Amino acid sequence: MPVAGPQATPAPPPPASLLPVAVLLWLAGVYLRIPVLVAPPLAPFIGDELALSQALTGALTTLPILMLAVGSMPGSLAIARIGPRNTLALAMIIMVIGSAGRGLVPDTLSLMIASAVMGIGVSMMQPALPALLPRWLEPHHLALGTAIYMNGMLMGEFIGAGITLPVLMPLLDDSWRATLLAWSLPALLVAAALFLPKRDRARPVRKVAWLPDWQNPLTLRLGLLLGLSGSLFFGLNAYMANLLQQQGQFHRLADALFWYNLAQVAASLVMLKMARRWIGRTGVIATLASLSILGAIGAIVFTGWWSIVSATAMSLVAGMLLISLVAIPPLVVNAAETGRLSAGTFLVGYTVAFVVPMVGGLLADWTGDARHALLTMIAYAILALPLAFTLNLERKKGQPES
Repeated sequence: MPVAGPQATPAPPPPASLLPVAVLLWLAGVYLRIPVLVAPPLAPFIGDELALSQALTGALTTLPILMLAVGSMPGSLAIARIGPRNTLALAMIIMVIGSAGRGLVPDTLSLMIASAVMGIGVSMMQPALPALLPRWLEPHHLALGTAIYMNGMLMGEFIGAGITLPVLMPLLDDSWRATLLAWSLPALLVAAALFLPKRDRARPVRKVAWLPDWQNPLTLRLGLLLGLSGSLFFGLNAYMANLLQQQGQFHRLADALFWYNLAQVAASLVMLKMARRWIGRTGVIATLASLSILGAIGAIVFTGWWSIVSATAMSLVAGMLLISLVAIPPLVVNAAETGRLSAGTFLVGYTVAFVVPMVGGLLADWTGDARHALLTMIAYAILALPLAFTLNLERKKGQPES
């Protein structure tokens, strides 16, 4: 009888085809922001029907942003236990329950609970996407994959804020409840479609660590830099009306917000083109962070259209910085650690992006000068800037440079 040789190791499943994966990544990216940023245009209608105070009306947007930090740890735990694809699908279902639930609530308390649930779902999606990239894509496509879903996310910001009132709501008899349902329910189809790519369908799930690795200096450094980008973008967006009113150009608010948010879409398009050249480069991150600060300073120093142009430039560069930072975890750690590192950076980054603008707003209320809110965010950004020059972005073994 022939002697049996060593048992062959089963070949790993082939990488998923790039085009369908790109479509799924883009659609998932869209739902990272549409549920959050559909609230501001609908807030006046929700506030009128449910008799919300100004603080509660604002909480429709700020509460989900806070949840983006709080929910990153449940996302990391789910990735470690059930894998990134299952986590992403589960997170999208949770997001739909909360987002659509806002359109069915009878009172203020249930509205806030639904908004928090929606925010938890979105926050769980955030680390699941970068953790999924190494499972679906070849190493040389990781940067492109990040740029694709981040393009979807930034497009979601513009779509949710830009076409809800002029396009979708009139088609639904001006019902804010029906509008929320119309934006939310299609995400269930995206969640189901996540199981179409065959990559990793049969891979057993290993139990891995899920809490942030605070011994890894990248967790804190990337998080604080993510807070730099987020606090400048969300903060200037929030205080744009106050700043323009103080400058005597409140009549330009609609145009300013349009171009400010459209710049994020432009940022994602630039990064789609330049992803493989720029992502993972310390010099690029430091340059983008520095330009973001200069743009925010210009928004305060200049007046008239030059102030709006400077703010729009800041939004463009901050968007590029955001993509550059979010793309780093799958490049520098193995697939099992990607969700953990991403969740830690989101926990730090979105906590900063919530706290710093809030502190700035309290200072502006105390002094009566809207510029002090922005100066608070600029001061934080300047303090965090040196981190961009000291990042150690040594790539994991086998990861190509570009």
